[in-house]
Formats: sequence, C-alpha cells, structure tokens
Amino acid sequence: MKIQRKPEWLRKKVPQGEQAAMRGLLSELKLNTVCQQALCPNISECFGCGQATFLILGRDCTRQCSFCNVDKAPSPQAPDADEPRRLAEAVLRLKLSHVVITSPTRDDLPDGGAAHYAATVAAVREVSPVTAVELLVPDFGGDHAALATVLAAQPAILAHNLETVPRLYEVRKGSDYQRSLDLLQQAALRAPAIPTKSGIMLGLGEELDEVRVVLQDLRRVGCSYLSLGQYLAPSKRHQPVVAYIPPQQFDQLRDEALALGFRHVESGPYVRSSYHAANYA
Repeated sequence: MKIQRKPEWLRKKVPQGEQAAMRGLLSELKLNTVCQQALCPNISECFGCGQATFLILGRDCTRQCSFCNVDKAPSPQAPDADEPRRLAEAVLRLKLSHVVITSPTRDDLPDGGAAHYAATVAAVREVSPVTAVELLVPDFGGDHAALATVLAAQPAILAHNLETVPRLYEVRKGSDYQRSLDLLQQAALRAPAIPTKSGIMLGLGEELDEVRVVLQDLRRVGCSYLSLGQYLAPSKRHQPVVAYIPPQQFDQLRDEALALGFRHVESGPYVRSSYHAANYA
C-alpha cells in the first residue's frame, strides 16, 4: 500500500515551550496522560491551556490494538492506591472545571479497574466538588457489575469509544463491536441521567455508509455525544492510514449526526474524544 502524503490541513506544528508547566506538574505528582502516551497532535494546545486527559491504572494495556501507541503488557503493575489522591491534587491545582479520566484496558484485573475509577471520582469530588468528571472507560470485558460500579460514582459523562466500523474491528484486538454498543446501552438504561459519549476514527478504510450505520447504532442505544476525528498512525509500526478525510466531509458527518439527534458533536481532522471536552456538558 502506498503511503499518502499528509495534506495541508493536517500539517499542524506542535511547539514544545507551552508544555513545560504541565509536564512539570505531571512529573511532580507522578501522573500519566493519554496525551503523552498516544502522541496526541493537540498536546501543545491543551497543555498550554492547563488541560490534560489523565491516564489512570498504569501505562500498560492488556490488548493489542494496532492503531494505539499506549504500551502493551500481559501483566501490568498493580493499581497505585495513592493515584486518585494525586490526580485530585492536580485537578485542584489546575482549577479544572471539567476533567477527562481514562485508562488502558486492564483485562488482568477482576473488575477491569472499575473500583479504581470510582475511587478517583470520589477523590476529585472531595477536593473540587464543582469539577465535572468525565470517564472514558474500556469495555470491562462485558462485565455489567464493573459498569455499575463506575456509574455509581456518578460521573458527569460516561464515554466509551467504538473507534471504527464493525468490518474493521481487527484493529481492536480483543474487542467486540456489539459488546461496546451493549456497554453504552446498559449505561443509558442503568443511569439515564448520565449522558453517554462515543468516538470514531476516520481514515482506516471505512466507507461513508458504514460510518452512517455506526451513528445510527449509537443513537439506537441512547448515545448523546459524539466525536469524529482523523486517524493518524503514531509510527510506521502501527496500522497505516488508508485515507485522509477532508474537512468538508467531517462537516457533513457532523450535520448528519446532529440530525439523528446527538446533543453535541465535535467533528474535524484533529478532533479526539477528549478534545474540547467541556463543550459537551
């Protein structure tokens, strides 16, 4: 497959200077972010504004998704019991009104890390009750009890990304499209006051009509919020980009998604699931 050159609309410069203060805080508090692990192209913008998507439960994922830059390991380190407190301190010091918290998939843990998620929400609420806490969770292996634990913590938003269309799910090794849809449906049924959110990457080889079916599936299970962004391969070792999607197509899909009933949609080449997260609430 011939590698396409990145089009002009994706030639985003990432200055390093604006990141220094955030990197210093993260280092001091020994916290991880998906911004750094996933090599997010928006890192300078977000770090410069004092925003970050925190990565709890370590830096190692137990699955082998071919698009993701997060480290992989079959037996990651045990959860750090002090991590919720340190993350809450970061939220307080950054004066965040909205924070996104995610994790690698932890199939090695009996509850997939659900209790650690709940403890983190509680820690943030204790020091900053006005902060809206958004959780971007894995599928917990389809464990409804783990999902119930997370929902009981009452996050402001419960997010889980479908990532791509069913035909291309080989890029999400260990995951299942229907299981992910079921998590979003169960969340909407069990806690209707907590809006659900999902995200899709474009450029992996999906057809436009396949994306439309995914949008319909998400609305059918009660998903309220949606992000659509361009997949960018972190390295030559990762899943290659099949197509660069023009901004006009992102605009078209945003309009179609809103017409389906999504309450808020972020759609554009540089959009990521936690990009401009406070706009959804």
